[in-house]
Parts: sequence; structure tokens; C-alpha cells
Amino acid sequence: MPDIEKLLCPKSVAVVGASSDIHGLRGRILEIILSHPFGGKVYPVSRSAREVQGLKAYASVDELPKPVDLAIVIIPATYVPAELERCGRAGIKAAVILSSGFAEEPGETGSRMQNEIAEIARRYDMAVSGPNTEGFANIAVAFCPTFSPAMDKSAGALHPARPLGRGQVSVISQSGGLGFAFFDRARSRDLSFRHIVTTGNEATLEVSDFIDYMLDEGKTDVFLLLIEDVKTPEKFKRAAEKALKAGKPLIVAKIGQSEPGSRAVTSHTAALAGSQAAYRAVFERYGLIEGRDFDEMIDLAVGFLACGDRMPAGNRVGICTSSGGAGVWMADACGAAGLDVPVLDEKTRAAIDVHLPSYGTSQNPVDSTAQGVHRLGYAEFARLVAQSPRIDGVIVVVTARRSAFLENDLQKLKDLARNSAKPVLMWTYTLPSARSIEILNEAGYPLFTSANSCARTMRAMVDYRTLRERLLRPSPTPNQNVPDHAKVRTLLTEAGSVLCEYRARPLLSAYGIGVENAGYLVQSPDEAAAAARAIGQPVALKVQSADIPHKTEAGAIALNLSGDAVRDSYHRVLAAAKRYSPTARVDGIFVQPMAAPGREVILGVNRDPTWGPLLMIGLGGVLVEAVGDVALATVPLDNATAHALIARLKGAQVFGPYRGAPPGDVDALADLMVRLSQFANDFADDISQVDLNPILVHASGQGVTIVDALVVKRTEQRERHAAAE
Repeated sequence: MPDIEKLLCPKSVAVVGASSDIHGLRGRILEIILSHPFGGKVYPVSRSAREVQGLKAYASVDELPKPVDLAIVIIPATYVPAELERCGRAGIKAAVILSSGFAEEPGETGSRMQNEIAEIARRYDMAVSGPNTEGFANIAVAFCPTFSPAMDKSAGALHPARPLGRGQVSVISQSGGLGFAFFDRARSRDLSFRHIVTTGNEATLEVSDFIDYMLDEGKTDVFLLLIEDVKTPEKFKRAAEKALKAGKPLIVAKIGQSEPGSRAVTSHTAALAGSQAAYRAVFERYGLIEGRDFDEMIDLAVGFLACGDRMPAGNRVGICTSSGGAGVWMADACGAAGLDVPVLDEKTRAAIDVHLPSYGTSQNPVDSTAQGVHRLGYAEFARLVAQSPRIDGVIVVVTARRSAFLENDLQKLKDLARNSAKPVLMWTYTLPSARSIEILNEAGYPLFTSANSCARTMRAMVDYRTLRERLLRPSPTPNQNVPDHAKVRTLLTEAGSVLCEYRARPLLSAYGIGVENAGYLVQSPDEAAAAARAIGQPVALKVQSADIPHKTEAGAIALNLSGDAVRDSYHRVLAAAKRYSPTARVDGIFVQPMAAPGREVILGVNRDPTWGPLLMIGLGGVLVEAVGDVALATVPLDNATAHALIARLKGAQVFGPYRGAPPGDVDALADLMVRLSQFANDFADDISQVDLNPILVHASGQGVTIVDALVVKRTEQRERHAAAE
């Protein structure tokens, strides 16, 4: 890894292409650098001027009095590779290329020049950011090599007079303008920023490289990320896991969420596991907190910055308010965010009741009324609510338009923030005055103007703490049943590109997934009848053809058969298959016993082009695409992660006691998920898709039944087709 410190924290800088015309980008960059109190040496480099904005200019980096740490390059794209080569020969170890006209342009020329940049950077071990970037800002040292208007001196101070908390926020964005917009829009919130980095086309350095550097630097406490794609998935996952272990939240927006066109896919799983769903699965695995817009992401950063050292141990929230209606509104927002608002315990209620007028309530939300706040203040009510053993965090509903209440309460607010082990968030239902923001910043409280965003922040902290604790917990002893890899490899080698059920079952059974001999493959009505007699109970008949992966859609399946109906149904199933796909090669009809009833789910694996194999669970079995209740995760899974994935389903309550039915065998389902994820991980380079659909989850202790199975091998032709789509 090249030395990113030379890039972000240089002692000396050359601005290649500098100009005195401050109306153009080349002049604005130098103007913004000089407008802030950066302590390093700045050298303009210009072929046409001897002096630029009052500084001596040099015709080339070769003529600088000594090598500099960083070259800021803003010249026409055609000249950039040669200039970067010149920088390398001059001993310059870092460069930021603001010029555009590279891989973002149509045609081969731009991509070729971008590849040249990458090669030069490797050859000279240079830390190169860009091209096509809006630069960066190191707020800590007041160094702002960018043309963003957000960094104009007239736009406001770089450092707030009264910053919230003691931590710092850094922004890393693939989009230039949006990266600096985070800083600009957060100015009124008085957050302390450290870095704003825009990465552009990422010819060499990627978002994950800057995350890794800043984690090692140790001065960033919360990250705001904006990404369009991830170029090196393994590097990104390593950086994300490192951040999660360090307790440094990554708050991310993934833009470009629409799915253009449709892909030709073989399995239901692939149809449901789109690109955005894959990114979301990776974010959830590594604890990235997804934001939907600027304001929500800044709100999340405010919450973590103020309360990151005392995140809630659970999802139970206490609400105290001087406005009954506002308290109800916040309770609704908490419910929508998946937070619980329980009735407080009797001891806590008794301690609160002595301070309430007759028309107040201590249930939860605690309506302290305006009279109660006048007498006791916000801080004391929050302290009393926080003492309840039924509460993990507190939301105080205030009116911050007038600062008098908060001003009088300042010392108690400081004491509560210092002594409380539980987070306390503030929501104002009126717009806050500047002084109210100052008071709450000084006391150390996050202030929100949106009830939903306040509740979402509390929920994000709950989830983040839970995931960190699960990650940091020692891993359980791995399953002692070692899969027969040699058997799987042989079966895969011998099979075609699509393995229908009778071929997929022996493959999966090597991992303890279902049973190998789950039925009989037959070639005639007589063989079907004999197989049914051997089974000795009602049976199902299903066509087996690699060309007909979805038997239900083809009508090539018959259920609950016995006696003479087996012979008749053999002909009907075969005829339906031929009508559906006249050219399909049929291997035979699979005869197997009917499964006992259960809750229908689908388990599947799909190989995402960026992230590799992802495991999916969905409710509804063969109706999963209509129901749309699915959850994805990266592989492999451990048992705890499998249970958490099941719980993420909107309809997860169907696995409990439901309408008189006993609870489902969730433990058996989780074990199956772990085994399938291990198979997908072990043969990630060989498998494209897996469908176990439907799976029937029986009553607790009675296991699960895999009704149908499909495995699709990964082939070069298939991968090319998917990429083209």
C-alpha cells in the first residue's frame, strides 16, 4: 500500500496547472488552498506564468527547489499520464488528479489513459487519488485542495465553535459534489470533521483504502460513505470488518439502486437477489448502516458521535415529553423503527408520579406536562426514566425554539450525560434556536428535528451493538461432520450445467442437506407404479429435466397419488413437460413420498458478480416471488447469524405458535442454512445458483423436508451472458 499520509497530510504541495484566474477551476483550487491556514509549503506549477496568485511559479515539477509530498494535478486529460510520470521521476510520492476525461468517457481512449495512470502509480509506489475527483479536505490541518464551493472561506468556518462530543467525522465519497455536500449540510449541526475525501474513478486508491488508513490513523470516530460500486470486494469487506471490530460506525449511501433491464436467470433465487439486495446483505453482515438521504445520514452520525460510548443494550425505549401529542408521535415513530416502548416498572413510576400534576402520566411515554418541566426540568425526568430496568435508552421530547428551559437545566443535563450508562436522545418538535443547539452540544446531546430519524438512530445503535457483540464473541466449535468434498467434486464434474433434483440430492447430501435416496427415477408407467408400491404411501411425480428447472410452471408435476392414479399421472406429467418445452431432454420421472405439511420456505444461493455467493431465505415456497418476503446474507453463516436472518423476515412470526399450530423447527431450519452456506462457500467457484424450494418446516423437534432441489453450475458462457445482461 502506498503512503496515503503523503496524500492527505502533506508538508509540501505542488499545484500542477495552477492559474491566477479564480473564475476557472485551476485558479479556484489554489485560491481555496491559500484561503485557509494550511501550514505547508505550496508551489504553483505553470508553463505560462512566473507568478500565480502572489506565489513564485515553476515551469515543471522538475524545477521545484526540492521534491514535494503531493502533486495536485488539474490539466487536460491527454497530458496527465506524462505529467504523473514526471512526478514519479521527481520523487513525488502522492498525487490527486482532478482532471476529467478518463474511464467515465465513452470510447477506449479515456480507459487507456486511466490504465496508464494505474501503471505509473504502481511503478513509483505513488498514492494516487482520482482521476475525475473533486479533491479532498483535511480539516484538521486546514488543507483543502478542491474547487468545491462548500470549502470557500466565505461558506463558513472549518471548525465549529462548540463541537458536539469529542469525536470526529470523516466523509469518503465516490461522488465529488456529494462528498463535500455532507460537510456543508452538517455545518449547522456543529459536528467536528476530520477528512472529506472524494475518490472519483478510483484508478488506484479506493474507498476501502481510505477507510483502512483512517482507522489506523485513529482520529475518525464515525464515517459517512457514498458509493456507486465496489471495485475490490475483498478489500472492502476487510476494511468494513476492521471498522466494526474497532467500533467505528460506517454510515453508507449506495446510489444507483435501480435495476436496468432484466436478467435471464434459471432459479427463483437469482431472480430475487438483485444487485442492490446483494449490497444490502454485505452491509448488514459487516454492520454498515444504510442511509437514505443527507439528513438521515447526518442524523445517524450525530447520534453515534454523541452516544457511541453508551449504545443501548436492547430495543426498549423510554420517552419523556412535555407535550402529550408529541410523545404519542414519538411512540409511533419508535414502533415503526422496531423499538419497544414498554410500560415502566412500578418503582420508577412512583418516583416520577410525585412530580406530575394530576393530568400527567408516568406510563411511557411519560407526559411530564409543561408544568412538570417548569418545576423539575428535562434532565431530571430523563434521569428518572433512565433508571428503569425496563429501559435501554431514553428519548426526550423538547421544544427547543426557546432556550430558557435548557439554559436553566444545563448543569443537570451535563451531569446526566456524564453519568448515564444509557443513551439519551433529544427530539424537538419546534425548530431549534441557535442557542438551544449550542447548549445541547455543550452538554453532549444529539438533537433531532425529525421523530422518525431520531427513532431510526436509536434502532441503528441497537443493531450495531448487537452485531458487534456477535462478531467479537468467540466462535463456537465448528461442525464435526466433515463434508465429502471428493464426492461433490466428482458429481459436479460428471454433471451438466444444470442439475435437476435427482442429480442435485446426492451432491447436497454430502453436506448433510437432505437425503441422497429421496425417491426413484423411473422411465415408464409400470416402473412408476412399482416405485409407489415400494414407498407404501401417497407419492408425488415430478419430471426431471435440466431444460425444465421450474416444474410447477410447466405443470409437469402430480401430487398425492396412489394406486392406478400413478400410471395415469405418469403420462400426464410427461405430456405437460413436452407441451411446455418440446425440445427438452427428459431424464425420467421422479417418484417420491409426499411430505408432511409444514410452513413453506425457500432457501437458495445466488452468485453475485461483485460479492460472490449469497444465501437467501424467503417465505412462501413456490410463491416466494409473489410474496416477496426474503432476506439475504453473505456466506458462510454461523448458527447465530442464521437465526438472525430468519428473524429478519417480515413474516417470521409464522414460525412461532400460530393459529393453534405448534412452533416450527427453527433450529433445524437454521442448521440447514448453515450447511447450505458452507457448501456455497466451499464451491464458490463452481456453483452459480442453488434452489431448495419449497422446504417444509415441521413442528419443533420434527425437522424440515426439502421437497425439491436445483443446482446450477457456474460456466464461463453463463457468466458472460449474465454480465452482458
